[in-house]
Amino acid sequence: MDAFPGTSKATCHVRSISLPAESHPLAHSVKLQLGRLRSSQETSSSNCQRLSGLRSLYECVDDFLQLPLTCQALSSEQHQGTVDELLDRSLRLLDVCGATKDIFSQMKECLKDLESSMRRKRGESSLASDIEAYMISRKKLRQVISKCKSFRSLKTTEKCISVSQDKDTTLVTLTREVEEISVAVFASLLSSVSLRTKSKGSGSWSIVSKLLKSKTIVDANEIGTIDDELLALKSSKDIRLVQVQNVLKSLEASQSSIQELEDELEFAYRLLLKTRVSLLNILNH
Repeated sequence: MDAFPGTSKATCHVRSISLPAESHPLAHSVKLQLGRLRSSQETSSSNCQRLSGLRSLYECVDDFLQLPLTCQALSSEQHQGTVDELLDRSLRLLDVCGATKDIFSQMKECLKDLESSMRRKRGESSLASDIEAYMISRKKLRQVISKCKSFRSLKTTEKCISVSQDKDTTLVTLTREVEEISVAVFASLLSSVSLRTKSKGSGSWSIVSKLLKSKTIVDANEIGTIDDELLALKSSKDIRLVQVQNVLKSLEASQSSIQELEDELEFAYRLLLKTRVSLLNILNH
């Protein structure tokens, strides 16, 4: 998210109000958090770890915005266009974060309904019907992701990073990096819902790959692998009680993972909102 200021150099005739320099300790903290998030995107870090890193990044960004020098500089007329642009982008990211949280909430309900049905299992034919109903629900969620305007705006957001008029490139660079990593984290979250089963031979990015190209390593173990277990159970000719119990355990674990993601997404949403409020306060100062 581009809630991060840069510096504006004075000319020989016009006195400008400078933003905190790149060497400022809080600027260094933002860069440190960015580095950690990039590393987590390129490794097998869990989605919760990535969201936790995103939270830390936004906390640093908001601390930077609260600096008296930052507030004074951004509230000046010469930086009004920059603040307006940051507000516009922050709104898009808020929409994406909220929509992502809604998707995971729906996903959790799908798993919960399947678990309840399986615990009331009346026979193998009923079990197959329950799994088929769940697969249909997963397909609908993938369709929601592919059609949702908020999710499609991920790619638009990536393209809409405009060139700042500030002569100093620190602002341009840092705002781009904060926003791009935010987009990558949300895309990796959506990919875990969009995963298709190995049995169908599709790629790990599925629908999300069409919305956003990324080198992120997807953590499929949290959610995606439950589909393969369910298909294996459905196609089994001789279903045993122990198979059903193992799948039920996996369903419980998946729901627990999703709950953790929802909690982290809620934290992320609140911080995005806090940053937006900080920008509005600066603009209206």
